[in-house]
Amino acid sequence: MTSVAAGMLLVGALVALGVASSRLSSRLGLPVLVLFMGVGMAAGSEGLGRVAFEDYALASAVGTVALALILFNGGLQTPLASVRTAWRPALALSTVGVALTAGLTGLAAAWVLGIPLLHGMLLGGIVGSTDAAAVFSVLRSSGLRLPDRLGATLEVESGSNDPMALFLTVALTGLAAGTADSAGSLAMLFVLQFGVGAMVGAGVGRLASWVVGRAGLDAPGLYPVLAVAFGLVAFGGAAVLGGSGFLAVYLSGIVLGNGRLVFRRGTLLVLDATAWLAQIALFILLGLLSFPSRLLEVAPEGLLIALVLVFVARPLAVAASVVPFGFGARDVAFLSWGGLKGAVPITLATFPLLAGVPGAELLFDVVFFVVLVSALAQGWSLSAAARWLGIGRPAPPQPPVRVELHALRELDGDVVDYTVAPSARVAGQALRDLALPDGAAVTLVVRDGHIVVPRGPTELRPGDHVFVAVRSELQPLVDRLFDPDAATPPLAPGLAVEFPATSTLGQLHRFFGLPAPTWSERTLDESLDDGGPGLGPFVLGPGSEPGLVRLTVLEEGGQGGDDGELLQTVTSTESGDGGDREHGTPSSR
Repeated sequence: MTSVAAGMLLVGALVALGVASSRLSSRLGLPVLVLFMGVGMAAGSEGLGRVAFEDYALASAVGTVALALILFNGGLQTPLASVRTAWRPALALSTVGVALTAGLTGLAAAWVLGIPLLHGMLLGGIVGSTDAAAVFSVLRSSGLRLPDRLGATLEVESGSNDPMALFLTVALTGLAAGTADSAGSLAMLFVLQFGVGAMVGAGVGRLASWVVGRAGLDAPGLYPVLAVAFGLVAFGGAAVLGGSGFLAVYLSGIVLGNGRLVFRRGTLLVLDATAWLAQIALFILLGLLSFPSRLLEVAPEGLLIALVLVFVARPLAVAASVVPFGFGARDVAFLSWGGLKGAVPITLATFPLLAGVPGAELLFDVVFFVVLVSALAQGWSLSAAARWLGIGRPAPPQPPVRVELHALRELDGDVVDYTVAPSARVAGQALRDLALPDGAAVTLVVRDGHIVVPRGPTELRPGDHVFVAVRSELQPLVDRLFDPDAATPPLAPGLAVEFPATSTLGQLHRFFGLPAPTWSERTLDESLDDGGPGLGPFVLGPGSEPGLVRLTVLEEGGQGGDDGELLQTVTSTESGDGGDREHGTPSSR
């Protein structure tokens, strides 16, 4: 009992120190993972705490579970649009990029350390991947908003490149230990890692989305537990079948997070806290596992290898992987500098130790030193690099309050918080002049830390935090009002959007980028009565309730061209009172 209590005291104290160090991290601009590892090193056998710990098997097991939770949370917070935008370059980086990085770094390691080429390649394979925990942590705390495709590529790469690194590490460890399988078995391992991992992850994610949406649980706290359970099923199921559990758990998180997740905000908060706890525990444990005296011994060689990795291997691998997809020189430079190393290489470095590879202790110490150099140099300066390259802009400030919609059943809507940008369409506009569709309403405005009750004359100013209750299908339209960079969204065929009959054609044109109407100050009600003049892209009809006018889409909307049009060809004949009345005409485009 005494030993258990002492262990709980030690764990609690270390976690509390890790959390406290996050405040210091934000002030110094250091990545939190560096400070978490620093706490572990300070508590280790050569630090102030004198805690002796050298259990590599336990560290590997804890690292695997922690990384699974971190990847699952990262997947939950990855929009499907980001995956669609970036999956091709991200896949190239996570396969070809990792292999090239590993090969070039391995050559340098063999020469610098004077070790066999096979052992050098093993070290290169261990440090070849970008670490998801490090990237998620640094990007989401950087205070920058990167271009969508660039940021998505880096995040998706970091979440999906672990299978390649794991394959290289397992294969090369087997060769170095003399226990490797045949070339055919290694090829099958490669196929299984990606194929089974992807199929299990997507399948479990779809199953989780269906089950969570229909579970009907009375206790809200059980929804995050159920989500985590499916994440563990995805990881374990893929691993048992020979696939990559890391890829599976990441994909299952993406699928689940992009569905209609019941108790979404509560689930995301709990999973975010779980991921933070896993990250703190993982990096503190890895810090305990290190020996500063051994790190100092390998510092000269480790620094040379880190320089080759950061300034030669990674940039060449990135250029070869993403240039074919139209990335420019500045994008390649940022992706190269964003190849942070973290917990994954250190966890993989335990594999040769557990397999009894000769010289594995040297490989572990060098890997640990390279990770520290990467985390300090790249993690500390990633935001500055983005600003220097001119590819990022300050992220909108966090709202001082949260308006959350907690539901234990599936709801087709949410409360979305927006920050009014100076160039947004709503900036300087009164609420009564906004063309908000029926199903969207401003519920709260926060300005300079004060609550402003929204009324018709309330003017929205740059920097205001505006909370809008909106149905899910209408959110892309409302996004266009507040985000100056929002792409023109397509509308699904048959979608009917209702607006107040008093809305004018000018409001629709001004806020949604529609073609200029013939009479901009005519109301929708007046246009409906006159057969819809100037509304070629639309089909007008009576709304479901008095005072509303329905605009119906009959053909799939396009992405819009330079003229900013929202819809392409739409035409129909609506049934009105007492007979048919034509409300739209075919577009000339």
